[in-house]
Amino acid sequence: MYPTELKYNHEHTWLKLEGDNLGRVGITDFAQEQLKTVVFVELPDVGTETAYLEPFGLIESVKATNDLYSPATGEVVEVNQDLANEPGLVNQDPYGKGWMIVIRLKNPAELDLLVSAEAYQATIGGKAAE
Repeated sequence: MYPTELKYNHEHTWLKLEGDNLGRVGITDFAQEQLKTVVFVELPDVGTETAYLEPFGLIESVKATNDLYSPATGEVVEVNQDLANEPGLVNQDPYGKGWMIVIRLKNPAELDLLVSAEAYQATIGGKAAE
């Protein structure tokens, strides 16, 4: 399912607001399900700037290569290094060990542009992950 404490965008990424204007970012269960087996994740370096709905990295699966779109503008302060050796964590645990980056939000008002779990599920046709 889609955790209700997260905010989502229509590019299938989520953001979990953490203390001090930080947001942890990953892809949704729907996105990883569509990709099938993730074989490579390219993430930015710490210090890289992100922009709302602009690509921050790439994700490659046996099916396709896609851009990863930032749910907010900010600066990357942490990167999930585990994905370099274990990209399959995105498939196994997209809301936990499969997270991608943490950003320091530059414009917290952008959070209002993100949608709830219920609204996100409606945009994907109510397709809940099984």
